[in-house]
Amino acid sequence: MIAQISGILVQKNPTEIVVDCGGVGYQLFVSVIASNKLNNIGDKVILKTLLIHREDAMQLYGFYDDTEREVFKLLISISGIGPKSALAILSSMDVSELRQAIINNNLLLLQKMPGIGKKTAERLVIELKDKIIKIDTGTEIDNHNALAQEAIAALVVLGYNRAVAEKAVRKAITSSSENISIEEIIRLSLKFALG
Repeated sequence: MIAQISGILVQKNPTEIVVDCGGVGYQLFVSVIASNKLNNIGDKVILKTLLIHREDAMQLYGFYDDTEREVFKLLISISGIGPKSALAILSSMDVSELRQAIINNNLLLLQKMPGIGKKTAERLVIELKDKIIKIDTGTEIDNHNALAQEAIAALVVLGYNRAVAEKAVRKAITSSSENISIEEIIRLSLKFALG
């Protein structure tokens, strides 16, 4: 089992990358969100991985962190969701958003993801609610999810990369009081994004 890849990023597409490890280029399938968080071509990267054996192929999937890999494993455990569908889900919303949607029974939001109909959304909630609640996303954003998502959207509209916006909002929320307003989150986030 290949659990982690460390090397030089030599090719980067939205859902597929190549990492050079000692002269061998490993092709990894990644979510769009993970791809956006990666460094530039030529930079060193470290990715968590999962090797999936099929009758006709062995495919290596890459993840930005352990949490994304764990959620991917949960998704592919659901009947009707394969690795490509799981990556599409992880590409359409980040792990903390997905976690909140499942915990809150937000079937309408889940159905907006590619390839997810009403029955699959219901299966996601029924089969994953107890499991995904145990996964720590490692951010304080879950506690302020609606405000955080609004602030991230505002920064993206202002021209910031989504990964930069998420990081700035995370810093703003963790460095502030419990009852922070959306205006204050955006103001602090802009300060962190510029700095």
